Amino acid sequence: MLVRLIASQWGINLFFISLLSCLVVLFLHPGFFHSLPLPDLVILRSFKTMFISIILEALPFILFGVLVSSFLQIFVSEKWIRRMIPRNPLLGILFACLLGIIFPVCECGLIPVVRRLIAKGMPLYAGVVFILVGPIVNPVVYAATYVAFRTRPEMLAARMGLALLVGFAAGLAIYLFVRKNQLKNSSQTLYSDSSGNAGEHRHAGRGGKISQMLEHAGSEFFEMGKYLMFGSIVTAAIQAFVPRGDLVDIGQGAFTSHLFMMGFAFVLSLCSTSDAFVASSFLNTFSAGSLLTFMVFGPMLDFKGSLMLLSVFKTRFVLLLALLIIVTVLTGSLLIEQIYL
Repeated sequence: MLVRLIASQWGINLFFISLLSCLVVLFLHPGFFHSLPLPDLVILRSFKTMFISIILEALPFILFGVLVSSFLQIFVSEKWIRRMIPRNPLLGILFACLLGIIFPVCECGLIPVVRRLIAKGMPLYAGVVFILVGPIVNPVVYAATYVAFRTRPEMLAARMGLALLVGFAAGLAIYLFVRKNQLKNSSQTLYSDSSGNAGEHRHAGRGGKISQMLEHAGSEFFEMGKYLMFGSIVTAAIQAFVPRGDLVDIGQGAFTSHLFMMGFAFVLSLCSTSDAFVASSFLNTFSAGSLLTFMVFGPMLDFKGSLMLLSVFKTRFVLLLALLIIVTVLTGSLLIEQIYL
């Protein structure tokens, strides 16, 4: 069974590498588009330029992000993190809002970590705040957003501020109105990756831990790379093939732009280390407030994240959390757009 699992994983990774290599060779080959019997080569060249630029800008941040995430996964004790949470609810929520600065873990790896922490005694409200805010306020995403919006530095402050505001509001609501245990009641859900893996980590030497970290980083890089490829292709296609007038009509609407960007972020399921580059490509088409909605809503609630949440928490709680995120992100981004952007 183990050999079959490893073989299948390597098969998926080799397939992904081969597909990516073929796409890069074809897109970079100067005669590729000239050999296609398509009428408008200008649009195809625009698609190629947009696709490659998003990939090249985002890859360094994804690589650095998975290395940091994997280091924390292997070397940092969960008990040490749990002891840092203050007992006072308000202080606990504030601390959880800032926990992502200390532990810059991407949302892809954060939900399993928080599941283990909640199972070991972390308050539910603190764990949920960490899940929502951590992927946005961490230093890697901060740097990526700064690079992506060099000409609009106010977008960086707005993204960080709105993420903290939404996280605090959601944490306070959960503390006040949710009392029961919301984890799914199965030993596999509660304690997988906590007892067995921890034992492996304790008995492994430093060289073994480094090997585990690199293996974890490689797996996470391929996982996030697939989402980045999909998001970059969809974004480049929208920019190149959808008439600019239609995009402007949607992007400048008071509510339609925000709703469109919410759905766009949910479907793309981009990593928070790369979504700022996708958002910046729409800077001249969509309103600043809708781009802010995209960059805050996506890391908090997207398709792949929703599936992970449903595998960890009860369905009713996930629906409540989704409603809180939708209402607070939409309201907050509309207010910030009117006041600040």
